[in-house]
Amino acid sequence: MRHLVTGATGYVGGRLAPRLLAEGDAVRCLVRDPAKLREVPWARDAEVVRGDLLDEDAVRAACADVDVVYFLVHSLVERDFAAIDRRAATIVARAARDAGVRRIVYLGGLHPDGPLSEHLESRGEVGEILLSSGVPTAVLQAAVVLGSGSASFEMLRYLTERLPVMVTPRWVGTRIQPIAIRDVLRYLAAAARLPDDVNRTFDIGGPEVLTYREMMMRYAAVAGLPPRRVFPVPVLTPRLSSHWVNLVTPVPRAIAMPLIDSLVHEVVCREQDILEYVPDPPEGRIGYDQAVALALTKIGTGEVETRWSDAAGTAAAADPLPSDPQWAGGTVYLDDRECECTADPDALWSVVTGIGGGRGWYSFPLAWAVRGWLDRLVGGVGLRRGRRDPDRLHTGDALDWWRVERLEDGDGERLLRLRAEMKVPGRAWLEMTVHPAADASSRYRQRAVFLPRGLAGHLYWWAVAPFHGLVFGGMVRNITRAAEREAKV
Repeated sequence: MRHLVTGATGYVGGRLAPRLLAEGDAVRCLVRDPAKLREVPWARDAEVVRGDLLDEDAVRAACADVDVVYFLVHSLVERDFAAIDRRAATIVARAARDAGVRRIVYLGGLHPDGPLSEHLESRGEVGEILLSSGVPTAVLQAAVVLGSGSASFEMLRYLTERLPVMVTPRWVGTRIQPIAIRDVLRYLAAAARLPDDVNRTFDIGGPEVLTYREMMMRYAAVAGLPPRRVFPVPVLTPRLSSHWVNLVTPVPRAIAMPLIDSLVHEVVCREQDILEYVPDPPEGRIGYDQAVALALTKIGTGEVETRWSDAAGTAAAADPLPSDPQWAGGTVYLDDRECECTADPDALWSVVTGIGGGRGWYSFPLAWAVRGWLDRLVGGVGLRRGRRDPDRLHTGDALDWWRVERLEDGDGERLLRLRAEMKVPGRAWLEMTVHPAADASSRYRQRAVFLPRGLAGHLYWWAVAPFHGLVFGGMVRNITRAAEREAKV
């Protein structure tokens, strides 16, 4: 069977594609930036094509000669997300029908009856568009997905671990039917082989119905934490709650808001008809405690395959890059520094690619922490996203408030380019380059690039410029020193 997976650089798609490959099926991935899959091991066995779901020609080409199309893309953070998703679904539905695709599979959100939030309403609309496409469609609707790296799990994890005593909104008493990511993937893979006359929605969930409060308490027990004390109050609205989640967890407000919207009302499966077509395995569906334990094991061993942050923050193709020449137009501010290093290039590159997360940024930790908190206060990502793996980076990885935009590890010059995703009036990059030098030594170059947007952007640069010597100068010195220390060990 031949599959087209959209959203293959995202949380669910990045786990579904290798599962389909392991089952012996052919997989084509439609992605805006193929470089994001360049270092992903399973991508060598897939066909990776460049394209955007809003580009009808690209979608039509991607749908050619495939049996099943997986629609696993949601525009959570864009301001006009509903219109974007509506257009993308319409284009995919039309292209799949014209190409003779046998089935469409869509993962949407489990939602209650009655008025819905804008995000849940948009997901429902996407499902309806695909169901009316003329192509048999399975719309799987899930509530909270439990798995290492999922946004729902990260929100639960950080709230529970960081707040032993919590004053919480009333929605912590809402009943929820969470589902383990492994069961979600099992249903998605099996949905490709549903009978041709099946064209409908299916509610999918785990074996237990819990309140969010019970989920936090049981998380604490599985994680070996003392019991948490929770005091619900009526004054924390979903909007206020999203700010609270933004401050306490790595999940930014733009993503926290739709997650909370799905928790304000009861989200429990109204039917389990999927079991007629995809029966439970002999051991049953994964229970809540087991799902938490599996996720914590993955996190503890650094084997988190995908994270919620993997798909966020993609730059537009027309955005300027720091490699563009000065004559490309516009003001460009630079902080450019170099330093000789007695360590060999491998040792220096190891320090460079290990930056961020638990190791920090090698200079003025207080300044980085304050900037991270300020970013969180205005709804940005801050520093809490960390990194997926403490030792390895891939193109497209989230790294604190940066995104790995380019990673070149060759025999000569090696380059790590990070694009800032913090709230800032302009666009910013940080480039770190390792050059081989004489006598097995190396040379480190570090370049901060800022393209201001409007007067606020110029004022921002000059406001922080006095700290560049401490921050960026300290990074250069401390990174090279760290490499020299490691080389002597």
